[in-house]
Amino acid sequence: MTRRFRQWGFGWAILGAVFITSPLACSADDALTSTEQPAAISSVQDDTFAALRTADVVYLGERHDSAADHAAQLEIIEALHAENPDLAIALEMFQRPFQPAIDRYLAGEITEAELVAQTEYLERWGFPWEFYAPFLRFAQANDLPVLALNAPAEITRQIAREGLASLAGDDFRYIPPLADIDTSNEDYRDFVAAAFGAHGAHGDFNLDNFFAAQVTWDETMAMTIADFKTANPNTQVVVLAGNGHVIYGHGIPDRVQRRLGDDLTQHIVVLNPINFFEEEGGAIADAFWYSE
Repeated sequence: MTRRFRQWGFGWAILGAVFITSPLACSADDALTSTEQPAAISSVQDDTFAALRTADVVYLGERHDSAADHAAQLEIIEALHAENPDLAIALEMFQRPFQPAIDRYLAGEITEAELVAQTEYLERWGFPWEFYAPFLRFAQANDLPVLALNAPAEITRQIAREGLASLAGDDFRYIPPLADIDTSNEDYRDFVAAAFGAHGAHGDFNLDNFFAAQVTWDETMAMTIADFKTANPNTQVVVLAGNGHVIYGHGIPDRVQRRLGDDLTQHIVVLNPINFFEEEGGAIADAFWYSE
C-alpha cells in the first residue's frame, strides 16, 4: 500500500476541456484506451496550448518516480513562462512549515544543499532530489514564487491514526479549519478505498480516518493555492502533484474552485499515463501529455 501511495501520489482532482503541448499530445478520451503514443503535434504554439496558456491554475499530474514526467513538467513550465513571466510554481513535495526555507533559497540566502536540509526533503519526500531541483533552480533564476503546498506529515499521520476529532489548537496552524475539510464525496472515498485495496485491509486500519487524512492533504494544498491566488489574482499558478491529486475531479482543483468560484479557469494534464485508470463516467483530465 505504501509503495502504491508514493508512486502514484495519491490525492486527486478535477477535469475539463482540451489541450496539450510539446512533442506528443492527444485528448484524454483518445488516450484512455491505449498507452501507445499518438501522432506528434507541431509545437507548443499549437492551438491546443492556448487553453493552458490562459488558465488561472494549471495542474501537471505526475508519477513521482518518473524522470520523463519531470522533464515534461519543466518543458511545459518553460513554455508557459516564455508566454507569461507572471507565474508561480506550487509543489506538493514540500510541506507548508518549510516555506521560509524555500523563500530564503529563492532570495539567494542559502545554498541548494541547505535548502534540502532545511526543508527535510529527503526525510519527508525522499524521491531523488534531481527530479525536482530544476524547478527550484528555474524559479530562482527567473525570480518566481514557489509554494510549499503540503500539510505537515505529523498532522496527516495523526488523522490517519486517530481521526479528525483528535485535532485541536495548534494542529490547525498549517491546515484548514475543520469546517473546510469536506469528506462528503462518496465517489472519492470509494476511489481511495479501491486504489489502496482498503476494503481488504486488516488489523487496525481505519478507512474513515485514512480518507480524512487524504482529504486534509487535498484541502491544505487547495487552501494554499487559493490563498495565493486571492493575494495575486493575475499570477498563473502551475501545480506539480501526483496523478492522484489531478484526476476525476476529487482532489485539489474542485476544492480550489469551491474556494474561489466558477470564474476561475483550471486545466489538468496527466503526464505519460498508463492503463491504471478506469472510466467513472467523466473525463480523467483535460489532456494527456506523452514524452517521446
